[in-house]
Formats: sequence, structure tokens, C-alpha cells
Amino acid sequence: MSIESLGRSVRATVSGFPGGFWWLWLSTLVNRTGAFVLTFLSLYLTQELGYSAWFAGLVVALHGLGGVAGSPLGGTLTDRWGRRPTMVSMHLAAAACAALLSVVTSAWGVALVVLLMGVAMQAVRPSINASIADMVPAHDVRRAYALNYWALNLGFAVAAIGGGVAIVLGYRTLFLVDAAATALCALIVFLRLPETRPEARIDQATGETLEEEKVSVLTVLRDAPFRTLVLLNLLVCLVFTAPWIGLPLTMAGEGLAPSAYGAVIAVNGIVIVGFQLLVNKVTDKRSPVMLLTVSSLLFALGTGATALAGSSVAFGATVVIWTIGEMVHVPTNAAATARLAPEHARGRYQGVMGMSWAVAGFVAPILAGGIVDGPGPDVLWIACAVIGAVAALGYQTRLRSALSEAEGEGESEGESKRQEQRKGDGGVESVTGAKGVGQATGDAEAAGQDVGSGAEAAGQAAVDAGSVTAKASA
Repeated sequence: MSIESLGRSVRATVSGFPGGFWWLWLSTLVNRTGAFVLTFLSLYLTQELGYSAWFAGLVVALHGLGGVAGSPLGGTLTDRWGRRPTMVSMHLAAAACAALLSVVTSAWGVALVVLLMGVAMQAVRPSINASIADMVPAHDVRRAYALNYWALNLGFAVAAIGGGVAIVLGYRTLFLVDAAATALCALIVFLRLPETRPEARIDQATGETLEEEKVSVLTVLRDAPFRTLVLLNLLVCLVFTAPWIGLPLTMAGEGLAPSAYGAVIAVNGIVIVGFQLLVNKVTDKRSPVMLLTVSSLLFALGTGATALAGSSVAFGATVVIWTIGEMVHVPTNAAATARLAPEHARGRYQGVMGMSWAVAGFVAPILAGGIVDGPGPDVLWIACAVIGAVAALGYQTRLRSALSEAEGEGESEGESKRQEQRKGDGGVESVTGAKGVGQATGDAEAAGQDVGSGAEAAGQAAVDAGSVTAKASA
């Protein structure tokens, strides 16, 4: 591919979005560029405060547990209160938690602050995803989620590199920088991103406001196709999270140093930052069912092949395989969620979907660690391959009809209505009938430091895996 054709592909990938999307994209980049807490928390707890690796792992679990509660809370606030106020308030809450971590040192205090930080960080993701669906035409939503996910990973890569250099200033200084970056993110949203929540529908005959169907988390879970999508995504999330815990332990068992794990897992961030735009181009306009199936198989192949690896190069190759699956799966799953969600309940649907990421971030570290310590790492990787294959089969057999119908509606009537009701305000659509990820690339450099134990490295990775939003959040 020539430089000229590559340039055309990049322009095609980033073109056609309203100005509001790019302000949201910038806020994601700023937020993740300063994400030092998630990257260096386990090192801070063990090296600075002198806590055990076991306690660091417990704090990781609490962060994930906070996300389980925060995701549906954020979804409800997004639909009832609005996208913009939810984003601003949750970003400020996360900033306050990051600042508190620079001064709180007691075990109970640290545990509580990290739990609340998990709530705040996961609660903001439904509002981000709902805002993207509100602003972007239906046929471009998956591409928009992919670009936002790219910004998230680019920011994490910068944070890990910059944090590694700036760590001489001390962990507390990094946490304060994290707080400042998150507050700046909230300021960008407050100043530049108008509210995009759908306006109430009006009865054309009487002029009265129509009552929308009340939607709760239980209502969302009664939606059979969406419930299936959530459960299948949970399976994929478990497979995706497993390498961040099992891989350092497996490599340590092969006699490889912690620095080797840092180099191998860095491949994840390098591939995403370097090739996400190309993957977007290749997968654009493809069937969501096909993309979800292929991504699940890539997860199965990449993690399953880990059982056969024995060198850093071989482990790195497995990371490349499941990273490609990650780049395909995260934006496609977010777009599928947006397609299945009613316009007035997009926040709640994204919130329930976010719970699957948070639950995986809480459960996977426990399961992966227990399997490695018990039956052994080969059993873990074989189980991951089986789970990934089951998820692929589920997408093909259980969701083909539902996602195909939703895709057709989004491209026809729904898109026509959205175009008619578009209101320009700095490039932002206020749609009257209209609509995070993850987050684990920072683990690469953190794990590359001499943490002194594979369990500690796994605990650090679990922090970011549990916050996905996700990665993703996207």
C-alpha cells in the first residue's frame, strides 16, 4: 500500500463525524493520557506503602466490584439526568479519588477510595457510549466506537511511557497529575459538549408529551436478544481478561523474567495504536455477527496457542492474535448494544453491557489465578479456547436474526428520522428521537518494572482489565 493510498484510507476512516464527537474523543485521550493510578497502583501499594501482593490483589478485586455497581448506576443517570452531567460528575468523582490516593495510606482508606473510584470510572462509560450513538449516524457508529477505543489505548500508551519516566517524581505526584487530567477531561465535556439526550416525543395531534415506557435494569435483562449479547460478551471478556493474569504467571513458570512479560504485553498496545485505523478500514460495513464471531475465534486461537508457547517471541505472537480480536470485538459489541437499545434507554443498555466487563474484571483474576495454581496454566489456556469457541457459536446461532434486523432498521427508517431531526450546534446533533474498553495497555510498562513477583504483576494487570472499559469502553 502506497503512502498516498494509506493517507486516503486514514482520511476515510476519520471523516464524516460531527464536531461534538471529536471533543468527546479528545476528552477520552486527555483522560487516558493521565491514567497513572491504574497503571502504577499495585507498585505503589507494595513498594511505597509496603503492603503485600495479596492486599494489592484484594484492592484490584474491589476496583472491579465497584465497576459492577457503577455501570448500571451510570446507565440510569445517563437516561434520567443526561449524558453531559453524568460525564462531568463522574469524571470529577474519579479525579477526587485519584487525589485522595495521594494522601490516604491506611488499608481501609485505600480500599474504600479504590472501590469508589471503580464506581465512578465505570459509571461514566454508559454516558460516553450513549453520546456517541446520539451524535453519529447509525451506519458510522461502529467506526466511531473504534476511533474512541483507539484514543483510549493511545492515551494509556502515553501514560505508561510518561509515567515510567516521571516515576522519579514519586507515585503521589503521578496520582495528582491523574486527578488533574481527569478534571480537565470533565472541563472539556462541560465547555464543549452539549447535552445529546433524546428530547421527549410530542403527540402531533394533541401537542402533549408522550410518556416513554419505563425501563429498569430488570427490564433490560428481559430483552432476550440483548441478554444473549451480554452473556456472550461476558464469555469473551473472561477470555480477554485471562492473559493479563495468567500470562505473567505462565511466563514465570517457563523461567522468563518479569521484564520479558513487560515486553510481550507491550505488543498489545503497540498493535492497537499502530493498526486500529487499518482494522477499522478492513472491517467497515461488515456484518456485526460475522465480526463478533471472528473476534471470538481469534480470542480462542490466541489464548489457546499460549499453552504451546515457550519463548518470548512465541508468547508475543499469541498476544498479536488475540489483540486483533480485541480491536474487532470492542467497537462491534458497543455498536451492537446501541442498535438493540431503544433510543430513550441507551444509557441503561450500555450500563448493563458494561456490567459484563466489570464482572469479568472481578471474577477472571480469581479464576485464572486459581487454575494456574491448581490444575496448571495449560488448563487455563485450553479452557479459554473452549469458551471463545462457544461464544463464536453463540453469536452465529443465537444473534444472527436479531442483529441483522437491528442493522436494517438503523440503516433505513431510524437513519432517515435521525437526518430529518438533526440540529446543528458546533457540529453536534441534538437528536429528538435519538443515543467503555478498557484499558489494559498501561499494564505493559508497569509489569515491565521489576515487581519481584508474578502475582503482583497479575494483580496490576487485573486493575486495568477490570476497568474496561474498557478498555472500552468504547
